[in-house]
Amino acid sequence: MRVLVLNGPNLNLLGQREPEIYGTATLDAILAELVLEAERLGIEVECFQSNHEGELIDRVQEARGRFDGLLVNPGGLTHYSIALLDALLSVGLPAVEVHLTNTARREPFRAVSVTSRGVMARVEGFGGRGYLLALQGLVHLLRGTNPGIEPAGAGASRGSEDPAAGQGS
Repeated sequence: MRVLVLNGPNLNLLGQREPEIYGTATLDAILAELVLEAERLGIEVECFQSNHEGELIDRVQEARGRFDGLLVNPGGLTHYSIALLDALLSVGLPAVEVHLTNTARREPFRAVSVTSRGVMARVEGFGGRGYLLALQGLVHLLRGTNPGIEPAGAGASRGSEDPAAGQGS
């Protein structure tokens, strides 16, 4: 099983950028823990970060046939990138969105996730640990071992027409 982990704009500055909000862990440190968790789960992860929307879209499109699922932290693209949403929807891969902070408790514009309609689940507010939780959840979805949730490809819902659906709980 292979999972592509995508990180959007400014996540390369973790540990330096607003540590009172995002913490002091670097993206490299978070991803190193994620790789260890992937090994424990018996899966392979490939990690990529870019400050450029098009590069992230290219990676999503190239994932079809190469990866079983996606773990995505779109960063600031979360709130406006219809193009990234379209890419997530077009490849048909199970995806989980992750955020370090609880976006609903921040500035009002951060409460809206345009990209959430293209994912099966969201994990937010747990800092770097959220990546581990998101990976564990994605693996459960891919293996069909989450009670009450249909396995990937078995008619699992990709969200509603409401871009704010799935936010709040």
